[in-house]
Amino acid sequence: MADHRISHIDLDDATIIWRNADIEQERRIAIFDLIEENRFRPVRASEAGGEGPWRLRLSVSDGRLIMDIRDAADVPVETLGLGLARFRRPVREYFAICDSYYQAIRKATAQEIETIDMARRAIHDDAARLLLERLDGKAETDFATARRLFTLICVLHIKG
Repeated sequence: MADHRISHIDLDDATIIWRNADIEQERRIAIFDLIEENRFRPVRASEAGGEGPWRLRLSVSDGRLIMDIRDAADVPVETLGLGLARFRRPVREYFAICDSYYQAIRKATAQEIETIDMARRAIHDDAARLLLERLDGKAETDFATARRLFTLICVLHIKG
């Protein structure tokens, strides 16, 4: 029986130039939640007989998200490259709203925090739908997995 899920995920630390405690916490939570529950099926690798679970390494190179997909034995099976140009705006908006959210947590009212959090979730959801669209025909995944992957894409964009 095929096990189409991510069992291990790494981020290319050379890509991440700077991160603060809030972003580091977001990264830890996204990775933990992703490993706990996800659905991920790389189409070409699966059609070639690969069954997973999959090991995934994310990096950014030349304006592209590189998804290095390996089998459970850490043998490379497929590399996906997604252009990141369409993600620039959602990443920028997500960082801006997260900044507002982290500041609000420290000094805003519960209602203000809730309003900002709703906006943050909406941006995150839109970006997850964009990621699902960009992965179409390359990898099958669910919405929750796409949301967590978008969080990790944001972490890879931090430049300080």
